[in-house]
Amino acid sequence: MGYDCISCTTDYGLQDGFVAACHGVIARITPTTRVIDITHSVAPQDIRGGAAVLAQTAPYLPNAVHLAVVDPGVGTARRGIVLLAERGTLVGPDNGLLLPAARALGGPRAAYQLENAEYQLPRVSATFHGRDVFAPAAAHLTRGVPAAEFGRPIELAELVELPEARVEVERDGLRSEVRTIDHFGNVQLAAPASALAECGLTPGTRVRIGTGTAAHECSVHHTFGDAVPGELLVLVDSAGYVALAVHGGSAADRLAARSVPMFSVTRVAR
Repeated sequence: MGYDCISCTTDYGLQDGFVAACHGVIARITPTTRVIDITHSVAPQDIRGGAAVLAQTAPYLPNAVHLAVVDPGVGTARRGIVLLAERGTLVGPDNGLLLPAARALGGPRAAYQLENAEYQLPRVSATFHGRDVFAPAAAHLTRGVPAAEFGRPIELAELVELPEARVEVERDGLRSEVRTIDHFGNVQLAAPASALAECGLTPGTRVRIGTGTAAHECSVHHTFGDAVPGELLVLVDSAGYVALAVHGGSAADRLAARSVPMFSVTRVAR
């Protein structure tokens, strides 16, 4: 099955030429394929963060090949894979990065190892598989090359899974690991919206956000504008997860969230 679109998700940043090199490889193989950049601002080596943003975004894109590279194990024995999902195909390292998106795209169907040199660049660097292995594979997939041509099949049960994020729900609140922090400084927790409902934290409820070393009192709100400017709040974000935010500001900065692995959100006793 051919595609006319490739999405790209990496931790390469835009300061260097890494993204342009991958785009260039794709363009040389399939000049008419449209490339949509999801993000190149995943925190370096943050596999969990890359997996989250890819899984949250891919379902809103056209049926596509999703090229994703957050790859601290590049050049080691970790596998490169093509992963077929019901509504798209994913290409990248077998380190847990792709499976959440495959599930968001209707579920994984089959996987193949990237090992056929015919679909790689002639010289493969030990440190840049995004350019030399993954981008060529994505481009050839859009040209209709069957996934089975890239290498041997892999049992889905053998694919690397990320550890489950820790979420604890109690009667008066919850504790959760951070899932992502976006450009605005909104802190998305791994707790789904149902966790707020389960512990009765509805809009208007006063809560205390705990970081382990400090506590901040605020309210649960439906949206940013329900809080006064500069106010800290808890809400359900557009992806359906519990999030910490500041109306017109950065919750990540307010809470020093980049150094806090888990937050608690508990009801304030009256």
